[in-house]
Amino acid sequence: FGMFVFRLIWIARGLRDRFGQLILAGFAIIIALQSLVNMGAISGLFPLTGVPLPFVSFGGTALAVFLTMSGISVNISKYS
Repeated sequence: FGMFVFRLIWIARGLRDRFGQLILAGFAIIIALQSLVNMGAISGLFPLTGVPLPFVSFGGTALAVFLTMSGISVNISKYS
């Protein structure tokens, strides 16, 4: 997850479009926070919550949202 978030930030920094930068940075923050909360809960540092692990958890809506965010990220990086 760290490499995915790092890559999103790297692509966002290289964009000239401010809106694209904000979208990619927001996606990176969402994925990073949900990953950290989930891994912290599994390791016992945080209380268990209903936050799904991105791209791994068994949930149709969460998986659809993360795949949509990935598709939007690829589109922004390709056409900007």
